[in-house]
Amino acid sequence: MWHLAQVKTQGSEGKAQLQLLAQQKAEHAWSVLTDEVNDLCIEGDSYADGMLLLVELNGSRQVQKVQEATSWILEIVEQYLATGLTPAILQEEVQRAEQWRQSLTLKSQELQRRTLEMEARREQIQELEDNLLQEKEQLESLAGQIKAAQAESSA
Repeated sequence: MWHLAQVKTQGSEGKAQLQLLAQQKAEHAWSVLTDEVNDLCIEGDSYADGMLLLVELNGSRQVQKVQEATSWILEIVEQYLATGLTPAILQEEVQRAEQWRQSLTLKSQELQRRTLEMEARREQIQELEDNLLQEKEQLESLAGQIKAAQAESSA
């Protein structure tokens, strides 16, 4: 996992003391580390005090890779800050996306409600049609009986 670190002191025995400042959580998500113990020593005498480094640590906090953070920071400035993309704008976009999601959820729920209502109405209409067919058959049967009775009585 990558960390942003700052060189605190350069020791005389070829070790640099680092303070871990931030930790990568996902590809484009970082969190600032609090004041807990975040100091780390690494081998190397080419690091100046105050220098920012990217340090990859494994699960047991052993250093896997170290690289200067200048190009990484400049890339962030170029991608996000040079275009005027600010945290406030990002927060507005997050809020807009959340409102859009909620609106879509409400519309979906309304559509489901309407679908259920239409299905219930369709079932009612089908039931009414079935009842009308039964009544029609009963009336036709009754009309046939009446005609048969009239035919018998006139004969």
